[in-house]
Amino acid sequence: MMTDMNEVIREEARLIVLRELFKQPNRSATSTAIRLTLRNGFMISRERSWVEQEFAWLEQMGAVRVTSVASIKIATLTERGIEHLAHHAFIPGILVSSEPVT
Repeated sequence: MMTDMNEVIREEARLIVLRELFKQPNRSATSTAIRLTLRNGFMISRERSWVEQEFAWLEQMGAVRVTSVASIKIATLTERGIEHLAHHAFIPGILVSSEPVT
């Protein structure tokens, strides 16, 4: 069975979002900052609305909390998101990192 490339990109992008949030001192970032990280660092070039859709999906899965400030969305990593990165619990639909965070 062929894997849908769009789904592969989404799963990878979701992991990148969680990793980038984990790196931030306050575990938060805007959709614009994440969009630039995906584009410049990982060659995943998508619109801000696509990133915000992924934020919403990650929030539904309990991996992030999303806050709106004016027209910007801010994602904040949750304990469940950290557990996925640490390999303590896994969220289907998010790629698993090769190395757990500590």
